Amino acid sequence: MKIGVIHDWLVTYAGAERVLEQILFLYPDSDVFTVVDFLPDNERTFLQNKHTNTSFIQWLPFAKSKYRQYLFLMPHAVERLDISPYDLVLSSSHAVAKGVRTYSNQLHICYCHTPVRYAWDLQDQYLRESGLDRGIKGVFARFILKYIRKWDLKTSQRVDYFIANSKYIAERIKRIYERDSAVIYPPVSVEKFEICTKKEDFYITVSRMAPYKKIDLIVEAFSKMPDKKLIVIGDGPDFEKVKKKTKKNLEFLGYQKDEVLKEYLQKARAFVFAADEDFGIAPVEAQACGTPVIAFGRGGALETVIENKTGIFFKEQTVESLIGAVNMFEKDEDRFDCNEIRKNAERFSKERFKREFKEFVDKKIEEFFLSY
Repeated sequence: MKIGVIHDWLVTYAGAERVLEQILFLYPDSDVFTVVDFLPDNERTFLQNKHTNTSFIQWLPFAKSKYRQYLFLMPHAVERLDISPYDLVLSSSHAVAKGVRTYSNQLHICYCHTPVRYAWDLQDQYLRESGLDRGIKGVFARFILKYIRKWDLKTSQRVDYFIANSKYIAERIKRIYERDSAVIYPPVSVEKFEICTKKEDFYITVSRMAPYKKIDLIVEAFSKMPDKKLIVIGDGPDFEKVKKKTKKNLEFLGYQKDEVLKEYLQKARAFVFAADEDFGIAPVEAQACGTPVIAFGRGGALETVIENKTGIFFKEQTVESLIGAVNMFEKDEDRFDCNEIRKNAERFSKERFKREFKEFVDKKIEEFFLSY
């Protein structure tokens, strides 16, 4: 059986790429397709030395740094990827990968991280935070996003079976695409983290600095709690903007290697998470260290954090709501047991993902090709 794997784009090793990594472990003879591939050499090992088949966008001007600005071309680009020789097509999609053209004799299974985030639920937020909510640029941006939504909806019918990365995303797939999906949580490297029961007097947040991650909200909240120390790890487009809000109790470390990150996660009093995330790997990594989580009570966090056992939730994405949650956490901090927190994280291991994913794919292969 020939297998083709399609991923949106390869520019960094993040959550979606961890899913791709495990798919490639399961199907080492598969071929990889993507819109663009600008992965740095030090992040390519998970591809197992595979050659990647890219689209024409790879060669357009400034594509390496401005590939997102070619969003309006991506539907055409992914449809031009020739996957006709493959029996099984596996797409890992949070944008356009699931829209690849397939034929009736091909089985297409999509692992959906989310329907295109900026074209659906987060459109207004994306336009506002990108400065595209007014003027000629705003009109053009809305036109493009409307086109993306129509294309996204149409191409959802090209997928034979959807796998959602959380119940939250399964509900979104049902609402937007009117399609059912199985839920298989993404893989988290919980085996790389160990429990630390001796916590130090600081909080931590770890994230790529993108607007919807709401790191600015966390920073602003802690700037109003000068007696509480916050460590901020991660970089990205919003790093300098967020860092301008620095106070004496805030420490910005930027990007850090895994060993440094692990040490901070182990020693923190709690991990703070303010995003409305599809799943959210970082809160699970924190729990793998036995560290409780203070999270916004929406999205994937509701499935990875057990309230009053492995963490607590705040109800609104506001500074006041987060401050209230931190104070509530400190009043009853002793209730959280590191071993119970770690046990919860183990539900999301890589081995569990590979087992569930392979069982699902094997079953659908048998059903599809027997009926065909």
